Amino acid sequence: MYNRCALSPEITHNDFLMDLEAARTARESLELVFQMSNILDTGLDRHTLSVLVALCDVGLNPESLAAVVKEFQRESPHNASTSDSLASTTGTAQTASPFP
Repeated sequence: MYNRCALSPEITHNDFLMDLEAARTARESLELVFQMSNILDTGLDRHTLSVLVALCDVGLNPESLAAVVKEFQRESPHNASTSDSLASTTGTAQTASPFP
């Protein structure tokens, strides 16, 4: 009878569960993309990867995005040195985003 979520009367319990499942799947997918990125030594962080995936989802060409990322990385070599200095200072590896 009352199959509505307390957060919003328009959202059913099933909708809420589907949203939770979609969020879990998205997190798992991003984690896989991040692991592949690390294996390929791209230096991209999770946030940057999530932005790139979202841009692909809305129809941007992945090859064009890759070219833009490579250009940003070429133009700002300080990202790698900043990441290296952070790793040596903190003892943890950091990845740098090509986006300011």
